[in-house]
Amino acid sequence: YQYDVSPDAITVTLGATEAFASALRTLGRPGDKCVIIEPFHELYPNQCKIFFLEPVFVSLKATDGEWILDANELEEAVKDAKMLLLNSPHNPTGKVFSRDELKTIVDLCLRHDVYIITDEIYEHMVFDGSPHYVIPKEFPEIADRTLVCNSLGKSASATGWRLGWCLHPPHVTDTYRGIHDQMTVMSPHPVQYAAIHYFTLPDEFFQDLCTKYKERVRKLEGVLASVGFGVVSPQGAYYLFVDYAGVEKLNGKSCLEAAMYLLKEIGVACVPGDNFYGTIASKQAARHLRFAACRTDEDLDEATRRIQQHLRR
Repeated sequence: YQYDVSPDAITVTLGATEAFASALRTLGRPGDKCVIIEPFHELYPNQCKIFFLEPVFVSLKATDGEWILDANELEEAVKDAKMLLLNSPHNPTGKVFSRDELKTIVDLCLRHDVYIITDEIYEHMVFDGSPHYVIPKEFPEIADRTLVCNSLGKSASATGWRLGWCLHPPHVTDTYRGIHDQMTVMSPHPVQYAAIHYFTLPDEFFQDLCTKYKERVRKLEGVLASVGFGVVSPQGAYYLFVDYAGVEKLNGKSCLEAAMYLLKEIGVACVPGDNFYGTIASKQAARHLRFAACRTDEDLDEATRRIQQHLRR
């Protein structure tokens, strides 16, 4: 990214999960509002509850083949919030926020004095030439109000290693590190030394990683669309968040019922879509399932074969 960061502005954490938790506790006080874009990774509202923060949800909506965030709805949410959580590439939709969308978010957060906490663990899984933007580098005007959380878990296929980091503005370093120290002390030294090798891998490794996951996502995407799922084509990460209303054997079922049918009758696991929403209205409207294309090619081939065999129209 051609972005130099002082060692005083980086803390090595016990995975991105701890990086995020320490960021929330550093910035938030009980009762503070935290804006979360839904659908979301369930970690976000659950961590807010641990620290007695109040989640405020803003919804992405599938419109004309894209997941769209309404700027007016977002501004209403951030008016009296302390922080906003931003995940791009996005789990579960695969959305990659464009520079224009990020600019809108940055401008609103500056206008209303809101911090941004980013989750960037899928940074190396951005398809079709779309760039990944590091907000404090791309938008230096908000660098002193942005905390960037990341880890090697996804890109190195090492989620169990628990090695993450947070880039934070200097004025919160002491507080952040004090909280980090009391929560976990450190990520184990052997893992930190192993991570040094990861950081010296050639660019080709990360290019191949992107190509590999794009091929798997597109394969699964094509099969799901062929049997009636409504698919918004992912721009990154390795998930597909699909509408199952057009699948005859699933239509009329709740998200949980649809997911359990696929698991018990077909032997393919997915996650019920209402798991990724925070408001009652959104949960009732959710007709989605999340599939993941991160398994081996052999596993993916078998899953797609079963889906085609049992759900073919």
